[in-house]
Amino acid sequence: MRTGGKRDAGRELSEKKEQVFHMLALDFRKVFQMERYEFLKLQEIRMRVGKPMIVVYEGEEYYISEQGSFTKQIGQAMYVSEAHIKESLEYISNYSMYAFEEEIRQGYVTVAGGHRVGLAGKVIWERGSTKSMRYISFLNIRLAHEIKGCADRLLPLLYQKDMLCHTLIISPPGCGKTTLLRDIIRQVSNGNRGRAGLTVGVVDERSEIAACYQGKPENDLGCRTDVLDGCPKSQGMMMLVRSMAPRVIAVDEAGSTEDVEAMEYVMNCGVRLIATVHGTSLAEVRGKPAFIPILKEKLFERYVLLKADSVGEIEAVFDANGTEKRIGREREWKAC
Repeated sequence: MRTGGKRDAGRELSEKKEQVFHMLALDFRKVFQMERYEFLKLQEIRMRVGKPMIVVYEGEEYYISEQGSFTKQIGQAMYVSEAHIKESLEYISNYSMYAFEEEIRQGYVTVAGGHRVGLAGKVIWERGSTKSMRYISFLNIRLAHEIKGCADRLLPLLYQKDMLCHTLIISPPGCGKTTLLRDIIRQVSNGNRGRAGLTVGVVDERSEIAACYQGKPENDLGCRTDVLDGCPKSQGMMMLVRSMAPRVIAVDEAGSTEDVEAMEYVMNCGVRLIATVHGTSLAEVRGKPAFIPILKEKLFERYVLLKADSVGEIEAVFDANGTEKRIGREREWKAC
């Protein structure tokens, strides 16, 4: 059975590689297929017309050379042309940009595998909202990686008397908060460490948690999870409470006053909440105007702080009073 598991994992990894390669212009596809890197450590591929291609690998930026190697030397970098962008967009949209018009208005497209392609160019503005985007000259391919088990060591701290705590994950951009949130959802939904699984509702406004493609989640969020894809968080939380009877609701990158008011509503309805927010410290989040009321009431029972300039490393876990919770004698430990 172990051999079969490894074989399945290998096939899944191969499929994810092909999904990413399929989005790239042939010139770049050939370079990436040289496989001089670990695919799971590749986070972003950025293309800008007239500029060198840049990848984010293990949290660091590199250029790509024609030999397929990562380099810090701009003189060795491959450059992106208008033709490269046009070709990549044809692959991304399956030769039908019109079919993705609604997503393009939001500035991104989610493709098979759950990967998200950010777009930038000339925005056509009409009646106070984005009508469409033309002359797309900038692409940011953000790779969707699942790391099952990355929440294993954190989860025991998120329970109190066998009750899941209201939890806020604080993290700078690119430090693994969505990956961590995704695995927490999966384990809470399926059940973990002898605890029964709970019904989880996910509001996936940017299609990053579940990575739905044509309505189907590409990521594993567990067997008791329902997803509202592409729905604003503030509205989605209310909808889930009223329609799906969740025991837990999870949202990513909360920030607006409307988001926080909806989170408070959820918690006051007896639903457990797991959310993430951008920040580098608990003090910084406490200084965000939208969060002041909910933090003053101490509704969150756990704060998880991810370490800056790292991926998937927990800096500290605090309770509602700001007291640090620890695993053994360790203060810092790898979540992923």
